[in-house]
Amino acid sequence: MAATPYEGSAIMGAYGRKWVMAAGLTGALVAVTLGGTSASAAPAAGPAEGGATGIVDSTSSSGFTLTTATGVKVTVDETSATKTVGGPAKAVKKGASVLVLGTVDSATITATRVAVQRHGDGGAAAAEAAGVIPFQQGTPSPDKSVGQIPDYTEGEGTIISGRAADKAVAAAQAVVPGGIDDRVVQLADGEYEVHNISVNWPHHVFVSKDFEVVGYE
Repeated sequence: MAATPYEGSAIMGAYGRKWVMAAGLTGALVAVTLGGTSASAAPAAGPAEGGATGIVDSTSSSGFTLTTATGVKVTVDETSATKTVGGPAKAVKKGASVLVLGTVDSATITATRVAVQRHGDGGAAAAEAAGVIPFQQGTPSPDKSVGQIPDYTEGEGTIISGRAADKAVAAAQAVVPGGIDDRVVQLADGEYEVHNISVNWPHHVFVSKDFEVVGYE
């Protein structure tokens, strides 16, 4: 199968132009340029770094709202420190596809970076390819996995922030969008677990030291 880029998932600037290749475990090859709650998955104990991908619904003086590929409504708060990359700030408008990175508190993200995904679809194609299951009240999460799953127990590892957290979230959102990543945990071997909420599946996305998605469950 030919490689299929995840359109518009570029974050440029603060970290320089570095391509992180996230291997789409459904057969697609996902390229991410990096510059810099549902009842079925418990949120982090407190706000932590994460992000989401979706289509902008509305804008205001304080930020905007978006809807992910699985229908999750997300409120994005912007501050004077929020950076817009991939286009001018005015490109963040109704109908635009964006990747948001920042501090996540349930379904609200205080954005540090907003990446405009020109010609993007809000993650719809990638979510479908990965088999992301939208949240349904009362429906249990399936017991299934894709790719390489480490010997992992939820709660282990160290919640991280900064550049590595942003890169791990961007890689995870490129391959498995649709939910909200509400924290990034660095495991003992140096790899990462990106915790995914507001969907029925998957809840854990595993990212290598090279910021490639290797599995999810």
